[in-house]
Amino acid sequence: MFSERQQQIIDASIILIDRLGIQGFTIKNLSKEIGISEPAIYRHFDSKVDILSALLDSFKLKISNYHTFQLQQSNAASGEERLQSFFSMIFTFFSENPTFVSVIFAEEIFQNEIRLSQKVLEIQEMNELAINRMMGHIQLSTKMSDTPNDFLAMMFLGPVRLLVRQWKSKGYVFDLKMKGADLVDTILKSLQE
Repeated sequence: MFSERQQQIIDASIILIDRLGIQGFTIKNLSKEIGISEPAIYRHFDSKVDILSALLDSFKLKISNYHTFQLQQSNAASGEERLQSFFSMIFTFFSENPTFVSVIFAEEIFQNEIRLSQKVLEIQEMNELAINRMMGHIQLSTKMSDTPNDFLAMMFLGPVRLLVRQWKSKGYVFDLKMKGADLVDTILKSLQE
């Protein structure tokens, strides 16, 4: 999808944002980080927004591929197992790519750029739809059976987001995959009791 140099620029951008914040994400700082000239960066991307857009596209593609694979495997696992597997993939991704947390969960990066905020919204809606589909295969308690699907998705996405941000802010001191699995199991139990 991206050339080797474009991927290098994207990877360096993620590291730079993680280290310096969005304010430190300048083409000048990026060129220093990579060791190439500013015009060389502009040969691959027209702007910082294009770099961030490419980064979001690559994240969206990874999640989309996972959802497609999971749909093909839908008969092989229960709704609970599919939900646990999905969140396991998310926690594994962030565990292996911790710098992505600063970009994916940084609202200030996207709030003034409609194209980027639209991409974030598309990722969120894709995940909500997938969670809603999985929740349709889970037996809920009588108390929860009338809960709208979008509320059920929020009951997972909010705590997951909070856990990932907490993991980053505490310097990655706990096992995100293990704590994340416990969180998802706890939410599932609360919906089924």
